[in-house]
Amino acid sequence: MTADTATELSEEHRPVLMGVAYRMLGRVADAEDVVQDAWLRWSGGDRTAVREPRGFLVRITTRLAVDRLRQIKARGEAYVGPWLPEPYATDFGDTETDAAERAVLADSVSLAVLVVMETLSPLERAVFVLREAFGYPYADIAAMLDRGEAAVRQLAARARRHVDERRPRYDVDPARRRDLTERFLDAAAGGDLAGLMELLAPDVRLVGDSGGKARAPLRVLEGADHVGRFFAGVAAKGLPDASVRVVELNGGPALLVLSGGKPDTVVQIDADGDRIRTVYVVRNPDKLAALAALA
Repeated sequence: MTADTATELSEEHRPVLMGVAYRMLGRVADAEDVVQDAWLRWSGGDRTAVREPRGFLVRITTRLAVDRLRQIKARGEAYVGPWLPEPYATDFGDTETDAAERAVLADSVSLAVLVVMETLSPLERAVFVLREAFGYPYADIAAMLDRGEAAVRQLAARARRHVDERRPRYDVDPARRRDLTERFLDAAAGGDLAGLMELLAPDVRLVGDSGGKARAPLRVLEGADHVGRFFAGVAAKGLPDASVRVVELNGGPALLVLSGGKPDTVVQIDADGDRIRTVYVVRNPDKLAALAALA
């Protein structure tokens, strides 16, 4: 295999590798670093015995992501306010074969599921991602992680149970979710408190992530009145040279708020079909830098 062929194969499988790494880490920059490290090991190693490049690359990426996640958890760095994953411009690449698979992939990269996955151990998270998002057989996952198949099955069952117990269960048609997102934008941008109250569930929650580097609630806001008044207040204060785009992030529609043409805020909702149950607001500038290409 020539160097050019190795590079072509790596680029061909990059969307899958980024999908694995991002779901493992919830951080775009870390995921990109892991994929780059995987490529360096792939390009600089002996590939003569590799019969399945994609599986080999996924194996390297998964192991590197597990190591990176262990390092992050070991550091135990304090985070100011609620933590949310870094918004990710969804690109399923050649993993997207039909609507059903797209739905599975979108769910596995949603902010709500990634928040729950953050509480899994690195190995549980790796097994969950490889099994639930990408459908790898248990035997293949066991080989990737150098674990016995029985142990991998136990990890998968524990991770699935943990996620299922904590994840919100809203099965909303994508078109309906986009309509709610656009109606929310109209009401929030106009400071229409009555309009917001019509859209928000009584027990709606607002989770804001600023990392202490921008203005956002440092605790979760609960209840339609609190959340509605928060957005009405934001509209009243305004934002310099503001514009808003509806983009696809983390498998669903999201609002990308620009100030002076630069990413300032990401807002995404979870809904039960008729009412908005959770609003996610990301304002940490470190988590918005990768979205400059969408501006």
